[in-house]
Amino acid sequence: MELDQINHPSDIKNFSIKELEELAQQIRGFLIQKLSVTGGHLAPNLGVVELTLVLHYLFESPKDKLIFDVGHQSYVHKILTGRKDEFDTLRQYKGLCGYIKRSESEHDVWEAGHSSTSLSAAMGMALARDLKGENNHVIALIGDGAMTGGMALEALNHIGHEKKKMIVVLNDNEMSIAPNVGAIHNYLSKIRADKHYLKAKEEAQQLLKKIPKVGGTLAKSVERLKDSMKYLIVSGVLFEELGFNYIGPIDGHNIELLLQAFKQADKIDGPVLVHVVTVKGKGYSPAEIDSHKWHGVGPYKLESDQDEKQKKSKAVPSYSNVFSNSLIDLAKEDERIIGITAAMPSGTALNKFAHHFPERMIDVGIAEQHATTMCAGLADLGMKPVFAVYSTFLQRAYDQLVHDVCRQNLNVVFAIDRAGLVGDDGETHQGVYDLAYLNHIPNIVIMVPKDENELQHMVKTAIDYNEGPIAFRYPRGAGIGVDMDRQKKTLSIGSWEVVREGNQVAVLAVGPMVKLAQEAAEELAKENIQLEVINARFVKPLDHSMLQDLANEKKALITLEEASIKGGLGSAILEFYAEEEIYYMRIKQMGYPDYFVEHGSVKYQREEIGLTVEKIIENVKHLCNQKSEVNT
Repeated sequence: MELDQINHPSDIKNFSIKELEELAQQIRGFLIQKLSVTGGHLAPNLGVVELTLVLHYLFESPKDKLIFDVGHQSYVHKILTGRKDEFDTLRQYKGLCGYIKRSESEHDVWEAGHSSTSLSAAMGMALARDLKGENNHVIALIGDGAMTGGMALEALNHIGHEKKKMIVVLNDNEMSIAPNVGAIHNYLSKIRADKHYLKAKEEAQQLLKKIPKVGGTLAKSVERLKDSMKYLIVSGVLFEELGFNYIGPIDGHNIELLLQAFKQADKIDGPVLVHVVTVKGKGYSPAEIDSHKWHGVGPYKLESDQDEKQKKSKAVPSYSNVFSNSLIDLAKEDERIIGITAAMPSGTALNKFAHHFPERMIDVGIAEQHATTMCAGLADLGMKPVFAVYSTFLQRAYDQLVHDVCRQNLNVVFAIDRAGLVGDDGETHQGVYDLAYLNHIPNIVIMVPKDENELQHMVKTAIDYNEGPIAFRYPRGAGIGVDMDRQKKTLSIGSWEVVREGNQVAVLAVGPMVKLAQEAAEELAKENIQLEVINARFVKPLDHSMLQDLANEKKALITLEEASIKGGLGSAILEFYAEEEIYYMRIKQMGYPDYFVEHGSVKYQREEIGLTVEKIIENVKHLCNQKSEVNT
C-alpha cells in the first residue's frame, strides 16, 4: 500500500512487517521532501518513524493515549492520523502546527513545547482512567535528554510508587538539541554499551522458556537469580529500583523487535519502561552526521543538502553572538564570570564562550530550575554567573527566581534569548511573558536593548552591576545592522534615551519596537506630525524623571513592546502615574494581547496583534485628534 492511501491508523493494522518497513521508507522520503520546502524538525522525526508506526499498529488511538514529550517529534503521528495533505503548510501562518495541537485532531491528546512533561501528564491520564473505570492504554514517549528535567524525575518517582498500568517509552538517541550531559546520560550509555548484560538477560529468558511450568518457590528463585545477575553485571538498575518493569534496550529501527517488546509490555500489569535506542536523523545522511544542525532547520535544497539559512548574509551578527562575544571579552578581564546553559550551548552561542573558557562553562542539561538555583549558589560565594536561557524556558524557573535569587538579592545575570515573537515555533515558544513575570519581583533590574550595539553595553552593565540580580532580553536572529562601538560602556541604571524629538505624542518603546517607532515617525513627519520616540531601555527601574517630564509637558503616550501588555512596560508606566496621582495622562498600550498567538512568520504575527507601522500611525493620529477635541 502506498503512503497516499494511509489516512487513519486503522489503515496499517493488517500490514506485514515487510509492508511496515516499506511504509517507513516512504514516510522518510515524504518528510525529507516536504521539509526541504517548509523547514521544520527533521532529525527528531526521522529518528522515530518505526517507533511511531509500531505504536499506531499495536494500539488504538485516540482511545489509547499517545503522549509526546515536547511534541516536535510528532510528524509521523500526524501523517498517520490524516494530516499528510497539510504538510505543505507546516509551521506556516494558519497552517499545520509543528507540535502536537489538540484542536487539530482527536489523536492529539497532549500539547507541549517544553520537555519533561509527558510522564506527569500520563500519570494524570492513568489515574483518571482508573477512577472512571475505563479500559485503555496510556503510552508516554520521552527522550533521554528530557529525562534530566526535574519534573520527569518527580513523575518517575510517583509512577513507580502508584504502580498504575502504563507504558513509558524512553527514546534514547543520545541527544536533546545539543549532546546530553549528566549522570543519567552516562547511565543510559552504560546500558546501551553493556553487551554482557544483554547476553545474560537473553540467556535467562531462554532458560525460563525451556521450563514447562514455573511456579511458587521456583519462580521466586529464578527471579532472585535474575536480580542477582542484574546487580552483578550492571550497577544501579535505576528504573527497576524505581518500580518499573524494564524492557530493553531495543533497536528502535527494527520493527520486529519493537513489536515483540511492546507486546511483552502490554502483558504486564503495572508501569513498564521500554528503552528504545534510535538514531536521530535516521535515513538522511546529512542529518545523521550532524543531528544538531538538522534538529530544526529552515528550507533546504535536496541536491546540496544546504540549509537555506546558511545562504543569508553573515555581515550582520546575531544578537546571540553579540552577547557571547561581549561576554568573552569581559571574561578575559574578570575571572568571576561563569557561563551557564540548560542544554542550549549553541542556541545561546555560549559554545563560543566554552571554547575560550571550558573550565568556566557549565551545561546542566534540561534543568532550568536547577540552573537558576545553582547560579544563586555561585553568586553567594562571589562568582558572577551568567545564565543564558530562552525566554520561554526561563518560565520554568519562576519559583527559583523569586525564592533563591531575588529574595536573597544575589548577583546573578540572566541573558534572556529568543525574547518576543518567535515565528514558526508558535505559542509554546513565544518569549513574551518575561517582562511580566520578572517585573513584579523585588530587587531585579530589567534591560532591553534597541539594537545589537546597545546589547553589548548591557552585557557590560550587567557584569559591572553588583547590587543584585539583573536581566536583559533580546530577540532571535540577526541584529538590525548598526555600527558597533569599539568600547563597551556601562549604562546608568534606570536611564532612558530620546532617539527622536517630538511634540504632541511620545512613543515609549523597547527592543525591536524602537526601530518600528522610528519608521512610523518618518512616515508621520511627511504629514507634519512630529512623533517623539523614546528608547525605554530599562523596564525596571523606570526612568522616573523622564516620565515626570512627559507628564509636565502633558504629552499623550504610546507604550510599544513585543511582550505581554498585561504586566509589561505599559502596565508599569500606568502604575507609576497612579502612584504619583497623575491622572490626566492619555496612554495607549501596544503589545502582545491576552491570548496565545499561534505559529507563523513574525511578520504575520505582528500584523495579527497590531505591532505595525500602520497601527502606530493610526494610534498617534487618534491621540492627536483627541487632544484637538479637548482643546476645542
